[in-house]
Amino acid sequence: MVKATENRYIVRDDEILGGEPIIKGTRTPVRAIVETWRMGVLPEEIPIGMPHLTLAQVFDALSYYSDNQEEIHQYIERNRISDELIDHRKSSSDF
Repeated sequence: MVKATENRYIVRDDEILGGEPIIKGTRTPVRAIVETWRMGVLPEEIPIGMPHLTLAQVFDALSYYSDNQEEIHQYIERNRISDELIDHRKSSSDF
């Protein structure tokens, strides 16, 4: 069941990511946009890496995050890949 939020482009769907806030019409969670932005990518550049999103959707996700930071931080933590699972043998110069 899709549940609207107060944000135009943000919904919750029990069938997608267990009801985590996503961009309407996609499977893209708000946390993915927030994490990209927190890595230093400008909001205007996020649709370059996620071309299925509009700039309005990106800004709406960041607005949702602004009002619901603790919730989104919990989703980020819950989905974090532990250091033990990351192969540190490759350096950035290997790519």
